[in-house]
Amino acid sequence: MADSLRCGRRFRTFNVVDDFNREALAIEVDLNLPALRVIRTLDRAAAWRGYPKKLRMDNGPEFISTALAEWAEENGVELEFIKPGKPTQNSYIERFNRTYRNEILDFYLFSRLSEVREITDNWLREYNEERPHESLGDLTPREYLVIHEKGLDNSKNQWH
Repeated sequence: MADSLRCGRRFRTFNVVDDFNREALAIEVDLNLPALRVIRTLDRAAAWRGYPKKLRMDNGPEFISTALAEWAEENGVELEFIKPGKPTQNSYIERFNRTYRNEILDFYLFSRLSEVREITDNWLREYNEERPHESLGDLTPREYLVIHEKGLDNSKNQWH
């Protein structure tokens, strides 16, 4: 996603969501997010969640890079690209992105990247730990994960 600071300087966000429990695993914010930065973000999420079996994404330059393809192969992650112009093929992240855009990016005027990061981090905690999701039986993403951890499901290991 992209937005701009009050001064007009553009920034980007890289959002990672787990399809299984709709948990937002990461929102990385910076002026640019090249493939190596994407990889670092994915490695940080994998450090506490493990690597996903599959990663679904659009065809942005940071995603079609050789570096990301090599990372995926090294970590046993299948890369699945949606067809250009078909965001519905990645509906969970599209829904999440709309919520993040409405509640954070469109709601605030940011002066500094540190403000974007701080407000995003607070919102991310609320989204994952305090906000019940109707699609999860009115549980939070974390509650849903805890309840289902004992019966591991193959669909659980897919990020977007």
